[in-house]
Formats: sequence, C-alpha cells, structure tokens
Amino acid sequence: MKAIILAAGMGSRIRPLTDNCPKALLRIDGKTILEMMLSHIRDCGIKDVVFVLGYLQEQIKDYVSVNFSDLNTQFITNEKFKETNTGFSLMLAMEAIEDENFVKFDADVVFDKEILKKLIECEHENCLCIDKNINLDAEEIKVIIDNQNRVVKASKTVNPKDAMGESIGIEKISAETANILLAELKIMMEDKQNHQEYYEAAYERLIEANVPFNTLDITGLRWTEIDTKEDFATAEKIFNNKS
Repeated sequence: MKAIILAAGMGSRIRPLTDNCPKALLRIDGKTILEMMLSHIRDCGIKDVVFVLGYLQEQIKDYVSVNFSDLNTQFITNEKFKETNTGFSLMLAMEAIEDENFVKFDADVVFDKEILKKLIECEHENCLCIDKNINLDAEEIKVIIDNQNRVVKASKTVNPKDAMGESIGIEKISAETANILLAELKIMMEDKQNHQEYYEAAYERLIEANVPFNTLDITGLRWTEIDTKEDFATAEKIFNNKS
C-alpha cells in the first residue's frame, strides 16, 4: 500500500501564517502537520509516499528529505496549482503510482494515528473516514449513505440535513478502483471547467457507475482540518498534549 499526500495548495485562507510557509509545515504543539502525518504513516507500515506539491514546494521537499529519509518518497509538481484543485492533483499522483492500493491524505489534516490504523484494517476496499459528531456547513464535504453503509453522495453541495457526517479527507482506495478512478479523472480534466473540482467529484462519478465506496466511522477520535486561523487555534487546543 502507498500513501498519497496532496500538498499543492497555497493556504490562502490562513494567511498570513502561510505567507512564507506551506500549510503542511505549520506547527501544532511543536510538531509540523506533516511530521505528525508522516510519523503515523510510517508507524502503520506504509513506506512509499507520493507527494503532489506546488506552493513553496522546495520547503516541503527539503523537510521530508532531512526528517524522513527512511521513507521512499516521490515528489510530483502540480505546475497549475494556482488554477486547479484537488481533483487535478490527485490525477497527477495516480499517474505515478499506477494500479496499486493507496491511502490518500489532504496535507492539512491533523489526526490520531488510530484513525489510519482502523482505516488500513477496515474490511472495505474503498473507504472514506467519516465523523458523525460534527456541525455541518457549506465548507464541509458532507456524506449521504444508504442502509448498507455505502456512500451515495459526498460533496460540499449536499444538504446538511440529509448528511450523516463529514468526510475528513483521508480515504483508502483499492488497486482495482485506482485504475477506474484515474481514467475518470483524466476524462474530467480534459475539460478546463473541471480544473477547480475536488477529487470527491470523481468519487461520485464512480459511485453513480456502481463502484462501491463505504465509510469508516471515526467519531470520537481526534482530528481537524486546518483551513482558517480559527481551525489552527482549534488544532492547537485539541492536540496540546501538555493539557
């Protein structure tokens, strides 16, 4: 199994913290977001990590090379990071890993290692980590499931009243689905109007074609996505191990 980390974004909503530092290298309780993520990945037995980079990418390359030299890392540049979104970045990553199982991470998620451990051990081949105990608004990727725990929809446009929770930005995808997903992303990205789409749009296309995506309930475990300065302050409270 490989890991994909999407870290091309500029972190514009958390400026000025990201004026001279990529968001993944911001520090929470003395550790960078990326240090916590890569430590969990390594501790869970994953050795191969593919990064998609863009904004201030040399800082991330240098950091990983110095601090995680034991991992097999591959760095891919999204040259269009200013005008594309996570769907385009995921396509670039998947072209590098070909048909292998992988876990995909948004580089701005801070989380307990237990979440990754449970995801890897989960029986489902394609699985989204879902938190049910969360206030849903326009910014969250909201998830609707059926009575068999399969994902029906996963997007920001889902009505919060219809959703069972939020997708936290960490998913496991099987090798078989990886082939189909890459093909779908390539079709999508041929149209420049889709360059701002999130990768969940591709998941939804596969779901409509009856490719099963299940959920892993991680409610109660610690995690947070860092988009804003308020999120950053929340992360510092949640992951302050001195308290």
